[in-house]
Amino acid sequence: MTEKHLIRPDKLRKIPKQFNWVDHRLVQHHFIDGCSHASLALYLFLVTVGDRLGLSYYSDKSLCSRLHMDHFELTLARKELIKAKLIAYQKPLYQILSLSPDTENRSRSGGMESIGQILRRLT
Repeated sequence: MTEKHLIRPDKLRKIPKQFNWVDHRLVQHHFIDGCSHASLALYLFLVTVGDRLGLSYYSDKSLCSRLHMDHFELTLARKELIKAKLIAYQKPLYQILSLSPDTENRSRSGGMESIGQILRRLT
């Protein structure tokens, strides 16, 4: 097993008050399986700039510029995130959605469930 150690102790991350986070359930519950690089870049940007409610508003032009995408790529990325139930969008407002490991997300990804996950879902 690899032993964890700081590679650059002088650059240890300090979490600021306004820190926005990326939920580990994105990976654990297979939310990002099948998402394109473009949609994941858009998601990371929206998580980073969102307020405490997960809301943000950026114009398509601004997002395209910041993420180095054309309008078509941005539209596809946004549709992917909506389909994956990661965001809601009502022009120009984006909302990062709560990650609830529902059956649809698991079955679409083909991910395995633990017995505990199945029992929690049944209660």
